[in-house]
Amino acid sequence: MSPSPPRFVQITIGTVVAAVLVAGMVRTSPARSTVSAAWRDASTTASWAGAWGAAVQPPVDGWSRKGFEDQTVRQVVRLSTGGSQVRIRLSNLYGTRPLRVDGATLGRSAGGGAVWPRTLAPLTFDGKASVVIPAGRDAVSDAVAFPTSALERLSVSLRFSGRTGQATFHRHAMNASYRAEGDRLSDQGAGAFTESSPSWYFLSGVEVSGAAVPRDRNTVVAFGGALVDGVGSTAGADRRFPDLLAERLVAAHRPLAVTNAGIGAGKLLSDSDCGGEEGLTRFRRDVLERPGVRSVIVSLGAQDIGAPESGDPCVRPAPRVTAEQVIAGHRALIRAAHARGIKAIGMTIPPMKGALVPYWSPRGEKVRQEVNAWIRSGGAYDSVADADRAMADRADARLPRSGYVHVDGVHPNDAGHLAIAGTVDLDAL
Repeated sequence: MSPSPPRFVQITIGTVVAAVLVAGMVRTSPARSTVSAAWRDASTTASWAGAWGAAVQPPVDGWSRKGFEDQTVRQVVRLSTGGSQVRIRLSNLYGTRPLRVDGATLGRSAGGGAVWPRTLAPLTFDGKASVVIPAGRDAVSDAVAFPTSALERLSVSLRFSGRTGQATFHRHAMNASYRAEGDRLSDQGAGAFTESSPSWYFLSGVEVSGAAVPRDRNTVVAFGGALVDGVGSTAGADRRFPDLLAERLVAAHRPLAVTNAGIGAGKLLSDSDCGGEEGLTRFRRDVLERPGVRSVIVSLGAQDIGAPESGDPCVRPAPRVTAEQVIAGHRALIRAAHARGIKAIGMTIPPMKGALVPYWSPRGEKVRQEVNAWIRSGGAYDSVADADRAMADRADARLPRSGYVHVDGVHPNDAGHLAIAGTVDLDAL
């Protein structure tokens, strides 16, 4: 039995909403307001695009709790757009000690833990092969000349000689990461990478630059909970709705990057044990401080509404919320985005009835309907992506279409993610 996940200090909904209504600002956690100079500088460098990204979380279980020692971790990501140069971002936001990375390499994925021959390139940090990242901070690698194409998969390998301590990670990678003993940075084959995990570790971004990358705002961020994170889609297939949105952009010959900032079990108004910090707090680092952001798609509120009905420990604490509170949270995110010149696209909350675990109630349904009505017609969002109507059963709009829903009865399957991706107006991005 795995150890209990860390508990967060509960922030009351009344306190959050009061702060939202009075200050009109996104919350900033003093303990985690530790964005590095490199990250801040990158946010104003228009030539870099967020070709891939993951929102980081506190350690919950498995490798994230134990960390790594004398091991190499290899992680596979798919780029939403390509360029001629690449750099990576590493996060030690939730570390309890300085993180020493003794080496890093980049290569073209050949599937699983394998890398295509003669494609491995060493990465450096301020000209050095290693880097030490203080607890609560992040680091960005130097740019490396490495031509990439949209939708190709890259393999990023990180070498840890000493003990890392607990690992800042992203729980639902919907893809496998691999671990090998010793220094395997230069291995092309997968033979040494005998262990795997369904999460990403320390890696929070892969960015590209080059002539094909628009120099102005060039990145769309999908920000939300399990829906954005891809829960319900096929693992290893890159069928989350942000992935499919990226495919639509490539097919339309629109050179925009898509970054995924979703966290399963994540909520808008309060922290959760497995989803980490509330959306109002993490919006700054996961959206506003990423490079080249031109628009954000906001998909949050479902977990806030459904969690009080669930006995799932991952979504605790779970205070009941009103439609007014959820709407106030959305307004705060919109104001924060607009203050940075970022377009805000609101995504309606899909049907919640029919889940195999307690998640739906008549009261919660009323809140969902009120929030959706506001997203559609409130005029606060610059555009609307109507995931609710795309997913709703035609006979009972409280239920998802049977062909679009995962076996858990609530999260979209691959067909559902495709339908949701189709609701985004490309011209509004």
